[in-house]
Amino acid sequence: MNESSTPRGAAQGASLGSDRPGFMLPGGRMSVEHRGSLPRAALAAARLLGPAARHVVSAGRKADCATLHRRERRWARGVVSALGIELTIRGLDRIAPGERYVVAPLHEGFADPVALMHLPLNLTWMARAELQDWKMLGRYLAATDQLVVDPEHGDFRELVGKGAATFDRGDNLVVFPQGSILGIELAFRPGAFWLAERLNRPVLPVVLTGGHMVWEHPFSPLLRFGQSIEMDVLEPIPAGEARAEMASIEARMRAMALTPSRVQPRRYAPERDGYWDGYGFEISPDFPRLAALVAAHRARGLAPDASHPSEVG
Repeated sequence: MNESSTPRGAAQGASLGSDRPGFMLPGGRMSVEHRGSLPRAALAAARLLGPAARHVVSAGRKADCATLHRRERRWARGVVSALGIELTIRGLDRIAPGERYVVAPLHEGFADPVALMHLPLNLTWMARAELQDWKMLGRYLAATDQLVVDPEHGDFRELVGKGAATFDRGDNLVVFPQGSILGIELAFRPGAFWLAERLNRPVLPVVLTGGHMVWEHPFSPLLRFGQSIEMDVLEPIPAGEARAEMASIEARMRAMALTPSRVQPRRYAPERDGYWDGYGFEISPDFPRLAALVAAHRARGLAPDASHPSEVG
């Protein structure tokens, strides 16, 4: 997969930024709006990809889980500091010490994992196989035994086995139920809830908004400083109730994300973002006009596009 490619029907410009790419950083995936921001962006890139990131990978290769998770948290704190992110976290008292969860967060951008690493939990990530093509991220996924999947050709039995191994080593498994960073309108997929029931682990819902404003790749290369991210940990769902409660928890999480007083989530607009032909996602029935628009486009039978909006999850 070519991460810099633009899907058929997608707008070339940023969904929240300018149509101009601004000043590109080496690598071609990130830009800043003003030349004066380049030194700060260089510092942020060093925090993202420099020694701290390499130390995380090194701990993973040594299979030193305690050091790995400690270094992950240190790396995440450094990224938040370098980007000037204002991170607000609520509901930590809902996390039971010693419990292991299927963590089910909303998802809208690459900054989301940075925020989630501030939870007092050791995390393993379910990540799409295409992310292995990214140089540093691919090394991290390979070295740290993350749960890498190909959603279009996955084996649920293999997934269950890998998920069980995650819990056996004392980690929590992060599964993004929307399966994409397109926007809040995407319907939940049942995988996280199936796994929770099958592996007898409670689901920990996390409402996470604002991450798309930091870096909205692949919709925009623009890196923004000083953005706000809000994260709310909700009451855990017992494993035996996970599948039955999926629709209810999805509605609650979406309603909280759209509360006017909080940092707003990313919104999906096909005329701006593209239709991502050939990519598996569904629009929630809570958004009938958007669902009808996407359905009409698909009914026209356009050829599938190989580009995907990548995400961790």
